[in-house]
Amino acid sequence: MIGQDDGKVSTRYSERDAETYYDKEDSTYRAFWDSEGSLHWGYFDHSTGDDFLAASANWNLLMLSRSGIDANSLVLDLGCGNGNTPVWLTKQRSCHVTGVDLSGVRVRNARETASKLAPDVASRLVFEKASATDLPFPDGAFTHVWSQATIYHVPDKHKVLAEVFRVLRAGGTFIFDDLTKPKSEVSAQARKYVYDRLLFDTPFSFDGYQAALKAQGFEVAEAEDLSAHLATSYKKLGELASAATARGDGDFSGLTEAYRHMIAAVDARELGWASYVCRK
Repeated sequence: MIGQDDGKVSTRYSERDAETYYDKEDSTYRAFWDSEGSLHWGYFDHSTGDDFLAASANWNLLMLSRSGIDANSLVLDLGCGNGNTPVWLTKQRSCHVTGVDLSGVRVRNARETASKLAPDVASRLVFEKASATDLPFPDGAFTHVWSQATIYHVPDKHKVLAEVFRVLRAGGTFIFDDLTKPKSEVSAQARKYVYDRLLFDTPFSFDGYQAALKAQGFEVAEAEDLSAHLATSYKKLGELASAATARGDGDFSGLTEAYRHMIAAVDARELGWASYVCRK
């Protein structure tokens, strides 16, 4: 159950569950999300049309434009997955990027990718297997912390925010997106196809997240409700999953059904997506 008043979540899911899930499902998501292993939602506008991968790339560009990251930046990517975003960031801005992830499979993939890059690019990348609640870095180690589609998996989200605040330098920027829960009570269908399927729960609505960030000491410079883009992302992903099934790449019919319920949950305000730009 959710305790919206104190921000605490009582859940049977753990970080270990999330680690196991992504270790196991990496190849599944590569089959139709992105063969290169990127795994986050998209921001749809006139430049993307209804192309999911274009929308995902567009969201990276929009976040980068809001981040202030440059060649002097020391960036932590929280939930780096297969390393796609750290590689992209350092190619875009020549910055140093450290990526952390719970999934040992994905950290190994990221390191393998980095090993094949030009030395001047690879030298700016580090990948570590670590929990967002216990980051193995000293206080003030980074000028920027970046995260996409990650924090919702961690049961103790307040601990994550505290760790981000700790490792961020004074004046540094925390830019991230995450799933939100617009209302505390959700239907049985949303519980099954959204929260139980993705092994998570959250105390944070769009406004509740901002309150938690401010309570931790952050200044919230920007906040955007992205829920409409989440629904469109799952609409397009459902189509991609159906097409992959039809091609014989695998049986993704279960995910196609789940994605229909994800869209319904967004429409019923049982699930949301939001982004925040914060300063320390």
